[in-house]
Amino acid sequence: MAKHDKSPVGISTILNPVPVVMVSSAGKDPDTKPNIMTVAWAGTVNSEPPMVSVSIRKNRYSHKLISETGEFVINLVSKSLCKPCDYCGVRSGADEDKFAKCGLTPVKAEGLEYAYAIKEAPVSISCKVKSVTELGSHDMFIGEIVAVTADSYLTDDKGRLCLDNAKLVAYNHGEYFLLGEKLGFFGYSVASPEVMKKRMGGK
Repeated sequence: MAKHDKSPVGISTILNPVPVVMVSSAGKDPDTKPNIMTVAWAGTVNSEPPMVSVSIRKNRYSHKLISETGEFVINLVSKSLCKPCDYCGVRSGADEDKFAKCGLTPVKAEGLEYAYAIKEAPVSISCKVKSVTELGSHDMFIGEIVAVTADSYLTDDKGRLCLDNAKLVAYNHGEYFLLGEKLGFFGYSVASPEVMKKRMGGK
């Protein structure tokens, strides 16, 4: 067969790669320990106001907490968080304290009343639930972003957020990958040679 000849591979959730994130939440009861779950089905859905989605099965412990408070935090995953991220995807917060188990630090999330962020995450995105859509196996929570915090090392001397320094992780067909070579930037296909040299270092 030629390289681009096609063959059916079955119907599945094959969209890849996707961002892998750690979603943290907590209940209204102050004695309820904050929880972390791993989510690979998360995405940006609106810019004004900024909104994101996360899809969660009804039987997940985090589904209960997020439904109760209407809050959650999306924590981006760096290389150093990859193993804790995987662990949080295979264990239930109903059975154990995943913050403690993974040696992570819960900190009150900016702009939220109940939810906690992960201190060790390079970026934490505070969200308030605007709607919930039942889809079948999962419920999709649409959250409005009310605050974003980032580690200071990610901001350059001009105040620009440099996420390329965060060593972020993506999820591709059941495996984790570190983001690698920069291939371009938005609009690079029509950029002038001068802009290309400035943005790409002469590549």
